[in-house]
Amino acid sequence: MRAGTVLVTGARAPVALHLARLLHGAGLRVILADSPARPIAAASAACASYHRLPPPRFAPQAYARAVEALIRSEGVDLVIPTCEEVFHLGQLWRDGTVPARLFAPDMELLTRVHDKHAFIRLAQSLGLAVPETTLLQSGDDIEAVRGHAGALVFKPVWSRFANHVLLRPSPTVLDAIRPSAAAPWVAQHFVAGDEISAYALANDGKLKALALYRSRYRAGKGAGIWFERVEDAAARHFVEAFVAGTGWTGQISFDLMRQEDGSVLPLECNPRAVSGLHFFRDPQAFTAALLGGGEVKPDIDRPQTVRLAMWIYGLAAAMRSGRVGHFRHAMRNADELLDWPDDPAPKRAQWRALAEIAGTALRQRISLQAASTRDIEWNGPLQSSI
Repeated sequence: MRAGTVLVTGARAPVALHLARLLHGAGLRVILADSPARPIAAASAACASYHRLPPPRFAPQAYARAVEALIRSEGVDLVIPTCEEVFHLGQLWRDGTVPARLFAPDMELLTRVHDKHAFIRLAQSLGLAVPETTLLQSGDDIEAVRGHAGALVFKPVWSRFANHVLLRPSPTVLDAIRPSAAAPWVAQHFVAGDEISAYALANDGKLKALALYRSRYRAGKGAGIWFERVEDAAARHFVEAFVAGTGWTGQISFDLMRQEDGSVLPLECNPRAVSGLHFFRDPQAFTAALLGGGEVKPDIDRPQTVRLAMWIYGLAAAMRSGRVGHFRHAMRNADELLDWPDDPAPKRAQWRALAEIAGTALRQRISLQAASTRDIEWNGPLQSSI
């Protein structure tokens, strides 16, 4: 795969910053794009230029035109999405004639794995063990599972950050759910065990990078903000089998559950970058793997964190649970993932980026997490407003 100039999208995300640093460190020219005015990655020394785009969720045609014009004007060879803009780009690559390679599968496969019911069916078709998962598209579907709701987890088919998840609810709680064909839900058998997150990179079905990790602290119910590496043979087998069976090219992540007997079951899939990327810090080795070389292994063993997020979310959780001592220990024993040699600006820029997100949250009366992805969310083919 040839790549002289690379466009990394989703510049708001720490994983986009990390990816830009890796590619830049390997000698590639990296430009970044996103719709916020001041995303953290734009401040990096790895960023040759930052380009502000229209919000793809609210102005898809303007977004598509801007992306294609940017690719042509900058001579981009490869586009690497990092967040949910991958779906908007997948649509553009399906409908247009963009003169660059998109480091992602086609739109049909992207949609299939993002769909929490279709993903389970796909994994099952590949001979992988899966938890029982039922598609809910009507009130009648809710009634069919109401009697054993206490053994199930309910969640929208199109969602993120564990938004709206109902964990083994009482039957009456289901009265608030209104699933439809446009906004379906799933009822998934509750799986007890230890959750493992997986970040993977693949080319033509061959695994090129894999980091398995656990999140001890999260922003609310969703994204991890303090995480540590783990090794698990069953989890690796699942990821290898899935990327091989789908012929996957691009980044992909999974939420897996390791059961007491050591077996692993998948909960859901996100066809984008996640925090496991931060366990790779060798620019040459990682970039070679991304461009088609052999598999690269994680080269960081210490836990990783975003300290600002820990102060916002982690401390509050520790105080509620009475585990402030554990919080202090976690802060001492993790590396700040935004730190990078000779590139201090993004760590300072996170305050401006947070202020921009907070402004959106206040105006829209939504949470910080919801505000952080509001303009790039992709909620299925009908774009329902979940």
